[in-house]
Order: sequence, then structure tokens, then C-alpha cells
Amino acid sequence: MSSPFYDDLEIRDTETREADYFTRLPGFLQTATAASKGWAAHLDGIDLAAITSRRALAALPVLRKSYLMQKQAQDLPFGGFIADMNFSRIFMSPGPIYEPQGRGADPWGAARAFFAAGFARGDIVHNAFSYHLTPGGFIMDTGARALGCAVFPAGTGNTKMQVEAIAAIKPSCYAGTPDYLKILLDEAQNEDMDVSSIKCGLVSGGALFPSLREEYASRGIKVRQCYATADLGVIAYESDAMEGMIVNEDFILEIVTPGTGDPVGEGEIGEILVTSFNHVYPMIRFATGDLSAILPGQSPCGRTGQRIRGWMGRADQTAKIKGMFVHPEQIAKIAKAHPGVTRLRLTITREGERDVMTLLAESASSGEDVKAALGATLGEVTKLRGKVELVAPGALPRDGIIIADERKYD
Repeated sequence: MSSPFYDDLEIRDTETREADYFTRLPGFLQTATAASKGWAAHLDGIDLAAITSRRALAALPVLRKSYLMQKQAQDLPFGGFIADMNFSRIFMSPGPIYEPQGRGADPWGAARAFFAAGFARGDIVHNAFSYHLTPGGFIMDTGARALGCAVFPAGTGNTKMQVEAIAAIKPSCYAGTPDYLKILLDEAQNEDMDVSSIKCGLVSGGALFPSLREEYASRGIKVRQCYATADLGVIAYESDAMEGMIVNEDFILEIVTPGTGDPVGEGEIGEILVTSFNHVYPMIRFATGDLSAILPGQSPCGRTGQRIRGWMGRADQTAKIKGMFVHPEQIAKIAKAHPGVTRLRLTITREGERDVMTLLAESASSGEDVKAALGATLGEVTKLRGKVELVAPGALPRDGIIIADERKYD
């Protein structure tokens, strides 16, 4: 009889897991600082041998993406934060920020999430995450293949061709953003193509809204979600218990007051910090910018790892749209490219189970050429398509909000 768990690490008692992490952590920190000038400077003067508990870990400085980007710009491509040059790929995520692919068959720890979602050896996976520039496609690709699945590297776009491929190859599983599976299913229905082979999915890169999950279930597709970032890989994942997300093995996760490194109480919402035991690209108290909260107790599925409530928004105004981050700095860049526009505000809503972004622009001119030019710059800067609406000067509120996420996550 096959095990319901990926391996025995998932069912260790909490004390054993914590002892393992904090027995290894001091040596890991010492190795990272010896091999990486970035980490050596960041943790200079700290007695790393004494970091043997969560309380001690909480005294270490936080590493924020903005600081990492600054260091990378000064010392390309990794800012001195890489500890082992034996890596297989380099990626560039929006920012820009560069990430290496670590060693091993499953360097981002995605196989465990696939297993919990019901994927199995021999399944064919339609992977609709991007393989271009960013690591999303490879995070899922390597994880699925490590589990023993075959992967069709669909990537993004070319929806009609993707549907044709599904009808021909008959994959049993889907990996991609939550919204795009519906786009594929609707396109197949319009083209009268059979894509009923898909029975399960693992999604990330955005929130899986309850109504969308229910729609997939009504079509006979079980969809689970995982929480992943380009810097770290799969941080947490759902199981069939459907009670929060289980933190992946080899990650120490903390929830802190946003903008600080101070842990909050159990159940309180705060910013996610992650320490990973990645010997190629160490991340120590890395601030993801995402919000969540610790769920008390253990999952009814039998896995004993720490749980979080899932993704609960951003600690800043950065938003994730169709799997891509959009930053306030990008909206400022659009404004600079159009001197005739006095103020911009990006709103994000849901229409027909899809993310929709609309750029509101204060402009004295209401010409279609202005809208077209803004739309082109919006696409060029964010790599996403969006609507543009022109409003009169002074019409937008002066509330400091550049990106307004109006999606309802409950």
C-alpha cells in the first residue's frame, strides 16, 4: 500500500523537526557567510554559533528584496549573496532581480506540493507557467519530473495551441496560475475540443478564489494551491485537508510585524519571513512582502509541519496579477513616460473569474491616442495587458494609493 505522505519528514513530531533545524542552522549560517561576501557583510559581528532557537533567529537582521536589488545592481548578478557558483540556470524576475537555480532534481521543493495535490508517477502535466526569463516554469517542471511525472512545457499564451495540445496529449494534470485553467477550459468549449483528461491541478502565482475552485470541482477537476516565490521556491502547499497551507520542509517560517523583524503572536496577521537551507543561494530571514498568519495545531491530513492561513495580501502596495508582480515604481515609470498625465492609479478587479487591471489616468486630453499610448507603455513596463481609462485632472483621490487591489479574497 502506497504511503499518503511524500516521505517521513512530513510526519515528524514538531520537537524533532525544530531540533533538526536549529541543530543545522548555526553551521549553515557559518558556511554561508564564509562563502558569500554579501552574507558576510549582512551578518557581520553576530555570533552565528548561538543561533540555536527561534528567539535567537529573530534577532538577526531581515533581508528585504529592495536591499537585495540594490546590492545586485552594485555587484551583478547576485550582489554577493550566492554561496556556491555550481548552479545550472540564471533567471531574471521583474525588478530586475536575478535568481540562480540550485542543485538537485527538485531544487525548489515543488515535488512535495505536487504529491499533496494528488499528482503521481506516470501522470502527464500540462505546465502553463512561464519558462521565459523567470523561474516559474522550471520550479514546477523540476518538481513534477522529480515526482516521476512527464511534463508538457506549455508556458504562457497561444491558448488555442495549448488546447489543441491538451486534446492530443491528454494530460491528467495542470500546473499554472489559477485563472488560466479556466481560460483553457472555456477555449476548449468554444472550439468543441475534449480536454476532459485533466483531473487535478496545482496552481500558484495568485489567489485561488473559492468560486473558481468550486467551478473547477463542478467540472471534475480537483485543484490545490501552493505558495511559492522566485527567490525561495515552494514555501507552503495545500493538502486534501484543505485547512491552510503546510510549510515545506527545510524552511523556517516566521510571521512578523510588517516592516520589522519582530514576530507577532500565533494567529496574528503579519509579513512572512523565510529562512531556507539552500546551500547555493542562502536566504536568511528573507522578507517576502506577503501577509499571512500561523494556524495553530496540525493538519487533519496527518502532516505535522507548521501551517499558515495562506496568502492574505501584500505588506506594501505591490500586487500579484496573473502570476506577475506589479510594483508602484512601475506605475511611476509609466507616468514619467507621459508628461501630459498628471496622476496614475492602477486598480485590480475580478471579471468572469479573471484578474483585470485598469490604469486610471488624470489627463487634460481625452483622445484615443493618449489611451493607446498609455496602454502600450503599461504592457511594456508590466508585461501584462490592461485597460486604460482617462479621468479629469483632480479626479483621483489624494490618498497615497498607487495600486488599489479591489479583489475580494474571501
